[in-house]
Amino acid sequence: MEMTKRLLFLDDIRFPVEAYHYTKQEISLRKDWHIVRNYEQFVNRILEKGLPEMISFDHDLADVSYLKTDSPEGVEKTGYECAKWLIEFCMDNSLDLPKFYCHSMNPVGKDNIMSLLKNFKTIKN
Repeated sequence: MEMTKRLLFLDDIRFPVEAYHYTKQEISLRKDWHIVRNYEQFVNRILEKGLPEMISFDHDLADVSYLKTDSPEGVEKTGYECAKWLIEFCMDNSLDLPKFYCHSMNPVGKDNIMSLLKNFKTIKN
């Protein structure tokens, strides 16, 4: 198992050190983050490298409308969809969730991600 890059940072534009400026989360200053910019990179990284020690989520992953349309093409998946995928992956593989944090500046999106993950963790324990 890989010993470096054991922290996963999901954000379309920011870097972990930038999140530190408004979250004041010391872990954001660590150098061993692997950055993924979208849903596809998030899923592929976990499938290729396994679960990280910790994941920090952003909610809004692209500057596009999240309104549901008849055609899902071109609508970027949010950090919430990444969190839902992570839960299914953990359930399918009998794994515990890694530590998680949400550094999103979208308060509703942040609450949704944290509630989803905390609820799953509560149910699983």
